[in-house]
Amino acid sequence: MTDTEIGTGTDTEIEITADLVRDLLAEQHPDLAGLAVREVAGGWGNQMWRLGDELAVRMQRMDPTPELQLKERRWLPVLAPRLPLPVPVPVRFGEPSARFPKHWTVMTWVPGEPLDHGSISRGGHAADVLADFLRALHEEAPADAPNGAGFGVHPKECADGFDHFFGAVASSGSDDVGNIDGIDAIGGLGGDIRAVWEDAVAAPEWAGPPVWVHADLHPANVVVSDGTLAGVVDFGALCAGDPAWDLAAAWVLLPEGTAARFFEAYGRADEATVRRARGLAAMKCLFLMLMGQNGERGLPGGKPNWGPLGRTALDRVLKGV
Repeated sequence: MTDTEIGTGTDTEIEITADLVRDLLAEQHPDLAGLAVREVAGGWGNQMWRLGDELAVRMQRMDPTPELQLKERRWLPVLAPRLPLPVPVPVRFGEPSARFPKHWTVMTWVPGEPLDHGSISRGGHAADVLADFLRALHEEAPADAPNGAGFGVHPKECADGFDHFFGAVASSGSDDVGNIDGIDAIGGLGGDIRAVWEDAVAAPEWAGPPVWVHADLHPANVVVSDGTLAGVVDFGALCAGDPAWDLAAAWVLLPEGTAARFFEAYGRADEATVRRARGLAAMKCLFLMLMGQNGERGLPGGKPNWGPLGRTALDRVLKGV
């Protein structure tokens, strides 16, 4: 949930076309240049292009630095072998050149449909799959693991971010939340959101060693197939930190009524971690709603279909189910 993701980045967008991708492949990886190139809809900091049937090209676009791609190059090959769901694995590196002055990476393609364009119908199965994936991911991170630059930290360190999303959604006048700050809030929703967040802020800090966390699990960063979770993508926020950042997915991703099954299957979350996770889920829902509003207004980076997803997930957060 960076500035570029909410449409406030200042970097100049570079037009990326299929011809450009083919040219770059011909220059740096000519053995791949004959594969079919097809654009993948979506993406903001990076743009994805299918390359043949099994690969994809991840092009740095609005991200102002290459750090996120370089992090994926470094760590995904280390983590992928132990993860029970497919994740994109870098196989070739594209370096900045006169033709394209940013980084790009050839990665394995994770088949499935992004959840922000799909759905989960097998909720219990998805809860078990997500729990298995996060148990495998949440191992103690090494000393040289990346820090989160705002991800993976205790909710109390995210107060400015929460207030930004909360205030931006409230000031829109959207019926999604009513006037959150008190006047005519729908069913007292604003107070309920604040209560969940303040409870997370008051919860004890993570007492264990920093573990690997994806940190940015939301509907566009997982894929589904046959009604259940089938893969996890976009590890740009990968860091060492508090597992609560990923456990928020119990409400952000899974259908209503499956959170308890998820936490039982995960088996490692104490009460304080669940409280932090629920507050972080509320913040992530507000982010999705703001991105949806930005999309309705035609702002850069906006995603019109994310608003309803965030609103529905927020219902699950407030119900705690």
